Amino acid sequence: MAHSLSHATSSASASTSAGSNRPDLATDAIRTAREDLAACFRMAARNGFEEGICNHFSAVVPGHDDLFLVNPYGYAFRELTASKLLICDFHGHVLDGEGVPEATAFYIHAEIHKRLPRAKVAFHTHMPNATALSMTEGDPLIWAGQTALKFYGRTAVDRDYNGLALDNREGARIASAVGDADIVFMKHHGVMVLAPTIAEAWDDLYYLERAAEVQVLAMSTGRKVLPVDPAIAEATYRQMREGDSESARLHLAAIRRQLDAEEPQYRH
Repeated sequence: MAHSLSHATSSASASTSAGSNRPDLATDAIRTAREDLAACFRMAARNGFEEGICNHFSAVVPGHDDLFLVNPYGYAFRELTASKLLICDFHGHVLDGEGVPEATAFYIHAEIHKRLPRAKVAFHTHMPNATALSMTEGDPLIWAGQTALKFYGRTAVDRDYNGLALDNREGARIASAVGDADIVFMKHHGVMVLAPTIAEAWDDLYYLERAAEVQVLAMSTGRKVLPVDPAIAEATYRQMREGDSESARLHLAAIRRQLDAEEPQYRH
């Protein structure tokens, strides 16, 4: 299912072509971003959010809005470490790291980051419950469970599934479908979470799948799922969003503590 990016340039070639203009990619901020992103990959694997070697997370490199971190082609989430992550530009050059990005990762994420500057982080998965809802008739979330209300008014649906994203046009089309949303249900495909920070992307990804899980469970009873009154849903959403960035920061810190104790190699 995964595809190699055939036109990608290796880090050695990119370094040679960039010459003395090659940016400093060894700052403390970039190292922290690498470790945070690696922690998200590892915890996503623990939670069953990944699908083989096909899904991808990316984050704009701190201090370099034209570069992004992304996982290399051929690795499962549970294998990834901070140093294994690639730094790419929007043209397919790998400036740092061994290997190349998976093709759909590049074509989707490069266009998302280029066309939506607010999307500093983009997590794309085929996690089972959220993906299941992307396959159903109508809007994916019913707004019946409290956890789902975290996403009230923040979702979009990309209804024009067009096969694999193997060129810039498909990535651009997906980016245009996003609008002002933070969460994109990609019909027949999966979900995309966009956020200003890695912590907020992780927090949304985790709770999105939890919200989808309980909705799928409720739907499986065969009984009617009752939505929350829209006025209460809106008010609850606003309550949840107050301090959400700090809650997300603490959530990421918690998963890093768990990994530090149990899988510290993610930092390497």
